[in-house]
Amino acid sequence: MHALLLAAVLTGTGPGTEPAALAPQTAAQLAPSLQTGSLILSKGDCLAVKVFTASPYTHVAVVVIEDGTPLVYDSMNGTGVRRLPLKQYLATQTPGIIHVFHPRRRLTREQKEQLRAHLESRLGTPYAIRHHLTGERSDGLHCAEYATDALMAARLIHANEPPKVSPASLVEGITTHRIYDDGRTIELAAEPVPTPKGSNWCHQLWIDTKVCTASCCSQLSAWFLCR
Repeated sequence: MHALLLAAVLTGTGPGTEPAALAPQTAAQLAPSLQTGSLILSKGDCLAVKVFTASPYTHVAVVVIEDGTPLVYDSMNGTGVRRLPLKQYLATQTPGIIHVFHPRRRLTREQKEQLRAHLESRLGTPYAIRHHLTGERSDGLHCAEYATDALMAARLIHANEPPKVSPASLVEGITTHRIYDDGRTIELAAEPVPTPKGSNWCHQLWIDTKVCTASCCSQLSAWFLCR
């Protein structure tokens, strides 16, 4: 049973996942359906989050529509709380899978203002995750805590201990209580990076070794440092 659960947590794409697309294409296709309060859940490579929460969801971000343009707010390891245009945000989540959820009822003007005001007020806050275990507040925020606080500020949800909320438990709460509707699942493809050609076999071997090493380091960082 546990082996099956872990296998499910660590698998990649699932049923209903749309064909892989680059971030700019996905942003253009996704933007018209987004609304203030939409959530973008990521199914990334972070093994710690996947195993600890027994869920494929590793990250969550909140969307705010400003002058017709989707802006994405999140708290990212190594960066802290930030605001990015949709296309730029999706580029930070590639390669990977995103799942979008929309509020069942569109937010009122007051709720939109409350949501945006809270998200803006925490910009620049450092990232922190250790307090997820204790439930106590710290000087930093993790992604699900940041999103939960913002949704609470807009009176969409309530959580007794926001620091203990994970991307998975947030999804469970908003769907179980029918606050959000399930949206699209999209695979984000990485931009192809051309490999330079060596002047001879020895030079090519050196280039291939560097590319392989960089790729391995990047993958290990994603698995264990969640970056």
